[in-house]
Amino acid sequence: MAAAETFLLPVGTGFRFCLLHRPPAGTPARAAVVVAPPFAEELNKSRRMIALTARQLADEGCVVLEADGHGCGDSSGDFADATWDDWIEDVVRAQRWLAERFDAPQWIWGVRAGALLACAALREVAAAGLLLWQPIVSGRQHLAAFLRVATAGALLREGAEPASVKSLLARLQSGEHVDVAGYSVAPAVARGLDAARVELPAVFRGRIACLEVTSAGAPTPAVVAAADAWARDGRVVALRAVSGPSFWQTTEIEVAPDLIAATAAMLREPAA
Repeated sequence: MAAAETFLLPVGTGFRFCLLHRPPAGTPARAAVVVAPPFAEELNKSRRMIALTARQLADEGCVVLEADGHGCGDSSGDFADATWDDWIEDVVRAQRWLAERFDAPQWIWGVRAGALLACAALREVAAAGLLLWQPIVSGRQHLAAFLRVATAGALLREGAEPASVKSLLARLQSGEHVDVAGYSVAPAVARGLDAARVELPAVFRGRIACLEVTSAGAPTPAVVAAADAWARDGRVVALRAVSGPSFWQTTEIEVAPDLIAATAAMLREPAA
């Protein structure tokens, strides 16, 4: 039976809380996967899906490492003090820790905005594959969508000062923190997210497995365009759409069983 263990990974004067999923005892690891997590509340909504999938992958011989970033979950620090570069370095650090201990093909698993972190991490670490769930293609668009939550909230609060995405961006650019849905977003996070795109470094020639949950029966046009560009560049890309709820944004915690099954199947496929 697969097992899971928690530990604290030292980082300077702080630590990162880690959850490591291992294959059954005596089973050699056939892949080592580190999670690049989604942004803000999407991480909380996605935790159950990530954990269930990690357990499934561990049952099938994969090692999976979940590590909370600076100021996130049970790691040290405050969300308000984090930077986008901190979170990239957290993914890099976790992947290096995994690579030092498990002699198996290394994968980075980017969930939503974690796809942006994963692509940035690939500039510093080597990986055999990139697994993407519902990847955010443009950090700028994702930041604007997140800030719209604050503008909507202001409309519902009596006496609240009206705000627009433009005005919130201006405050961030001037060095001010902005509160959105209980998260104090630092200017350094906003700048990094705003500039981030799902772009792969030239040195990365590993496999790309990309999955989207959609009711349309096909991946979204932006992700199709990104996958087509990677394929034209000579990379091995598998892009699939599955049915299920948008678990990263639903009010209640939801599960998409088809996504779990499809993920396990894609990592089961032999290298081309």
